[in-house]
Amino acid sequence: MTIPATMRAFVLTGHGDFDRLQYRDDWPVPQCGADQVLIKVHACGLNNTDVNTRTGWYSKGVTSNTTGGTLEDASGEDATWGGKPLEFPRIQGADVAGTVVEIGANANPALAGQRVMIDTWLRDWETPADYHKTGYYGSECDGGFAEYTVVDHRQVHPVVSPHSHAEIACFATSYITAENMLSKANVAEGDQVLITGASGGVGSALIQLAKRRGATTIALCGESKHSMLQALSPDVTLVREPADLKSELRKATGRTDVDVVADVVGGGYFSTLIDALTRGGRYTCAGAIAGPVVDFDLRTFYLNDLVFTGATVVPVGMFAELVGYIEREEIQPVVAKEYPLAELHDAQRMFIEKNHIGNIVVNVD
Repeated sequence: MTIPATMRAFVLTGHGDFDRLQYRDDWPVPQCGADQVLIKVHACGLNNTDVNTRTGWYSKGVTSNTTGGTLEDASGEDATWGGKPLEFPRIQGADVAGTVVEIGANANPALAGQRVMIDTWLRDWETPADYHKTGYYGSECDGGFAEYTVVDHRQVHPVVSPHSHAEIACFATSYITAENMLSKANVAEGDQVLITGASGGVGSALIQLAKRRGATTIALCGESKHSMLQALSPDVTLVREPADLKSELRKATGRTDVDVVADVVGGGYFSTLIDALTRGGRYTCAGAIAGPVVDFDLRTFYLNDLVFTGATVVPVGMFAELVGYIEREEIQPVVAKEYPLAELHDAQRMFIEKNHIGNIVVNVD
């Protein structure tokens, strides 16, 4: 195919409100390096990192929940997931479904023409397991909210699936985040797993992936979403913040505690979640959309022999395993709504409102 000189893209020009996220139809198509491939982007999913990075929410000066608006206490010096300044302009978007249209001199030629997903974790390929040398696609390099993107060929995974491009664009961030959380918490058959934010992209992925491991899933989400969430078959569905969590657990499961809490919400309900863990229970976290600063009683932690794990950087090889789950149809995408690329602002507004089930995707074709 003929590759144009310019493309449509959404470009982040700095931290702040939506005015810093600008639509362009004359952005240069990126050049393919020797170790890279050029990908024609068909669709790209949204995730919290897009919003948090744009607003500077990761900055230690910010203690509020994710709102999507300008945060006055944010500092550009630590306003990204890795705590380092971001280089602008930057094209965001990590969850790409696309086709490889050009191959660099050192890249794998077998990738040419294949539909692919992108492993979102950038690595030093001399020491790929070194967490200190990782970056995030769409943060430390340009991402997928554009017609074309380049990435190291070792990040690229062909995917053979009947799913649409928009459906494939659901998986990369939400599902790999969920799988990393469950892996860190050693979730296994018979575990009882409490999932916060169960209607969101990561939450809906947690339900599926925990059930894949043979765990019992207890989903917390707004009552208005319960009927829609049943398509994912959680074992128990409770309101978002039960006033008496232990009582609700007893009524639903016969127990007053759980083995694992998988949390992407944080905020004021945190201590209630921790109190619900059994002795030797595990808490795993990959987000804090309701607020990053929480009340934490150390006595609950050490007297009950609890294990806490944070889940951000994904181990080498896990993304390839996820692609296998997709190809074997062990997990299913959940598309809440699709938007054209030019309406990314509207897509982010819907994402921030959190009234949907699953993932929001922009179509780039």
